[in-house]
Amino acid sequence: MKRQGVVRRGLGLACAALVALPLTAWATPTDEVKGTIDRVLQIVTDPSLKPQVKTKERRAEIRKALGERFNFAQMAQRSLATHWRELTPKEQQDFVGLFTDLLEKSYVDKIESFSDEKMLYLGDQIDGDQATVKTKVVTKKSAEIPIDYRLVQRAGKWEVYDVSIEGVSLINNYRAQFNKIIRSKSYPELVRLLQVKLEGESAAGLE
Repeated sequence: MKRQGVVRRGLGLACAALVALPLTAWATPTDEVKGTIDRVLQIVTDPSLKPQVKTKERRAEIRKALGERFNFAQMAQRSLATHWRELTPKEQQDFVGLFTDLLEKSYVDKIESFSDEKMLYLGDQIDGDQATVKTKVVTKKSAEIPIDYRLVQRAGKWEVYDVSIEGVSLINNYRAQFNKIIRSKSYPELVRLLQVKLEGESAAGLE
């Protein structure tokens, strides 16, 4: 009887410990990506945030939601590859901010265009601290658009470091463009072109 009591107390403590664990401890990469996408879609479809005067507020909410899942600093560094090490700490910091604005605009423009479509989550593939979450957008005309999210686990949290839309990696695409501009012109010229693009104008060498 004494042994059974010890076992019961042990099980009780184990259950209490499990209940006390944060929800993210149980979340799969798919769960975490879905939570972020659902939050972004909720923001972009919120009628109260659709008016033009609410643009700044809407974008701030979107950035907050994405910032909880996307590692923008890591993505910015990957987009510059070896050129990253050539920047001063201040230049690196400024570039992360600029790149975050660019990626946010590019990604959100895509998500906003998919807001009325069907989003399917096809599961994830995990390899150690790396994972890929596969999703698919099904349009009203039944066209299928695959979107894959690549993540790395840091401190128990899955963070997105790349997004592939229809097989095209955003980071690889930016890296190729950035590298070409830096090598043929200069890093300051890349910064100028990014600023031009963010203002809604066309910038030579940037898609």
